Amino acid sequence: MNKESGSMPNIQQAVPFFRVSSIASSVRFYVDGLGGEIHHQWKVDGKLRWCWLKLGDTAVMLQEILPGSLQGVRAEEKRGVGVTICFQCRDALALYKTLCNRGLCPKRPFVGNGMWVTSLTDPDGYHLEFESFTDVPEETEYTEEA
Repeated sequence: MNKESGSMPNIQQAVPFFRVSSIASSVRFYVDGLGGEIHHQWKVDGKLRWCWLKLGDTAVMLQEILPGSLQGVRAEEKRGVGVTICFQCRDALALYKTLCNRGLCPKRPFVGNGMWVTSLTDPDGYHLEFESFTDVPEETEYTEEA
């Protein structure tokens, strides 16, 4: 609540917006791999150009970079450098197993900052971390026995 005006903040959510080299590859990664669902989309002549994907209680937006569509950004430039999106999960270890079963190769989970952390990189180089709180000691690495 805003103390000065007594009203609720107008800002409700931040949604990462990824400009991607192939929307088809990215949709496969986020839908088939991560289990997301398309909730909003924009198509031109039947071709998907933009979408809003729900991932549990979170969301990401994807839009394919078309030649000449972004001033100052060339499609061949590496995207994702210096960007990490941290998704807070109920159970990062369960998600790690699910991602492995779907053919993705997330990094072996470890405990950092009091959370299990596993990560992977999407087709355009965006670094995604999936985390859940734990009482397990810092720097513990996940093993099948854990």
